[in-house]
Amino acid sequence: MKITMNSICSFRLLVRRTPIPSTQSLTTMSAFQEYSSRDPENFLQKVKDLVSEKKLLSERFDKGKKVVEFAHPDQLELKLGLDIQPNSATTLELEDICQKVVKYSVKTGAPTFYNQLYHAVDTYGLAGSWLSDALNTNNHTFEVAPVFIVTERSVIQYIMNKFGFKTGDGIFSPGGSISNMYGMVLARHKRFPDIKQRGLLGSEKPLVVYTSEESHYSVVKGANWLGLGTDNVIKVKTDDRGRLVPAELERAVEQSKCEGKIPFFLNATAGSTVMGAYDDLEALSVICQKHEIWLHVDACWGGSAILSKRHRHLLKGSDQADSIAWNPHKMLGAPLQCSPFIVRHPGLLHEANCAAATYLFQQDKFYDVSYDTGDKSVQCGRKVDAFKLWFMLKARGENYFETLIDNTFEQASYLHKLVESTPGFRPAFTFGFNCTNVCFEYLPLRFRDQAETSEWKDELSKIPPKIKETMIKEGSLMIGYQPLPFKNKKNFFRMVLHCVPPPTKEDMEHIVQEIDRCGRNL
Repeated sequence: MKITMNSICSFRLLVRRTPIPSTQSLTTMSAFQEYSSRDPENFLQKVKDLVSEKKLLSERFDKGKKVVEFAHPDQLELKLGLDIQPNSATTLELEDICQKVVKYSVKTGAPTFYNQLYHAVDTYGLAGSWLSDALNTNNHTFEVAPVFIVTERSVIQYIMNKFGFKTGDGIFSPGGSISNMYGMVLARHKRFPDIKQRGLLGSEKPLVVYTSEESHYSVVKGANWLGLGTDNVIKVKTDDRGRLVPAELERAVEQSKCEGKIPFFLNATAGSTVMGAYDDLEALSVICQKHEIWLHVDACWGGSAILSKRHRHLLKGSDQADSIAWNPHKMLGAPLQCSPFIVRHPGLLHEANCAAATYLFQQDKFYDVSYDTGDKSVQCGRKVDAFKLWFMLKARGENYFETLIDNTFEQASYLHKLVESTPGFRPAFTFGFNCTNVCFEYLPLRFRDQAETSEWKDELSKIPPKIKETMIKEGSLMIGYQPLPFKNKKNFFRMVLHCVPPPTKEDMEHIVQEIDRCGRNL
């Protein structure tokens, strides 16, 4: 090879232009080489295998396993090793983390988990959730989420039909609390559209919200967030079944008017959190129409009854509502979160929430821009929650879910009969039970056949927390308890039955037996 003066000069120029890797860049290159040597897809398969191996799904859950391996917060923090290090964890370390996550998490798929208004996840719903998460898109424009936009549109129409809306609109929100706030925002905008621009000064008088004393706390939080003020939330008295009393609502509305305030929003409940109460929607709609009050129905818990011919009468009058919130992730078993909100007034969602971001919602796109739903949402980033609900409905069919709902109500009735007939147990309320909420008291041996004085009641109220502590530490059963001051009730147990996994008579008998085992000698 002949070396010329030009080639020497070119070599010197190349050397000057080529940077020598620093220690930092060599470390970075090493880290990237380490990352590239991993197989993330294989790790995903390991996670899927772990779900199967531990039988976390309700269809395969081992009834002999604990519902929870309890550890106190400070203990759990140490066991998990939550600190983030500069260097990446090894695959073996990640696998160990996953094992610990499963070990110390509550097994909501267990037939012994009744702690909250949600339970196990429907397997097809989970499949839909995994698929949509893998595609990782934002449900705000058709151009980035074409499949999920048209799916949500179809599901919203399906839900509106079920609740009797002949026209309207809807959207999936991040939970029932936000859905209830959507109702408040739309009610305010329809009555006082100037508030959107001028703020609350657009209304010279205070706006008043009405809700039952048995309703969800999100109504009070919504009034705070929207600047209405929690003092302007009127909690209306309920009857012995926990239902809002229409005559008391009428009285409260007239009182607000006398005080110079403006009644504008009623939150009715279809399946209250504790008592499971269904408000009389037909009677309430008459009052709302008379006083120009928006009727919103919080059907987050009890709304699933709409899928059952036997129980949909509980929601009679829902077609007269202005808006409805429903959570299929509760009784129905859709993956958290799954919270459709529907409204009877077309276009109002967009009018109340639009901000016309020109980088997203251009009106000169080449497709039908009415499918761009993002501007009618309070969010920009929004998960594609409708798809998992549609997928499980498509996979199972309506008849399957109707059977599940009917069975759940039947098992609630069976549990109530057990409570009535088993020594030491008694219903918390004389009316029986609402929805699938079975509320009851348990009396250890030393409390039976005693005068029920105030001291006796105070002492009895300490029993549910003790029984629950024992059951959780043993991992045998998770069930809720609470007081209900407006009904003069101290602590009692609240059983809420769900569809997934389908409850059985044996499950109901286990609940009674386990509480008696843990509590009879307290």
